[in-house]
Amino acid sequence: MSNPIYLAVDVPDLARAAALVQQVHSHIGGVKLGLEFFCAHGHHGVHEIAKIGLPIFLDLKLHDIPNTVAAAMQAIHVLEPAIVTVHAAGGRAMMEDAKAAAGTHTKVVAVTMLTSLDDDDMAQIGMAGSSHDNVLRLADLAHSAGLDGIVCSGQEVGAVRHQWRDGFFVVPGVRPASSVLGDQKRAVTPRQARDAGASVLVIGRPIARAAEPDNAAREIMATL
Repeated sequence: MSNPIYLAVDVPDLARAAALVQQVHSHIGGVKLGLEFFCAHGHHGVHEIAKIGLPIFLDLKLHDIPNTVAAAMQAIHVLEPAIVTVHAAGGRAMMEDAKAAAGTHTKVVAVTMLTSLDDDDMAQIGMAGSSHDNVLRLADLAHSAGLDGIVCSGQEVGAVRHQWRDGFFVVPGVRPASSVLGDQKRAVTPRQARDAGASVLVIGRPIARAAEPDNAAREIMATL
């Protein structure tokens, strides 16, 4: 992949989303469309963004019983997404069915631990062990289920790549050194994530909310 930057477009206004992607399309490798966008615009919105000509990452974080997740995966076949997310916490059977139902050219990756969570948050929801240990455990489960890779923070991607050499690793919560972290608790810089083995860098606010988004995307790419 020549440009690993996927712009996170999580805005409810379709015209504004399309204008943003059009403005920066020469400096990014793809577009990540999340729940907010998909719930607001559905298939039509995805088709409109896809017209710009970049790969689409549908970050839907599917998490339900295996049959339901497989049916949802089949329902988005027509959108031909490059990447789709499911939750690793849904279990091996769910992940196996999700992969089996996905399109031939769609990478299915499992969300391990959200980058908005830290060890204290995990303790509060009853998960024992560190975020690092839980990511490695869930990565093993995703690998055994036949998925293409996982979503994890840049703090864990190096360790995961060590045990899953040919995996596809999506790193969200990426922030340039000068950026505000916002709700991200385990963020790293784009260069750190890429050096550690990230396949895709998901970047939202540092580009989308910049005074000149195209320049912001270009400057981030220059650090890689």
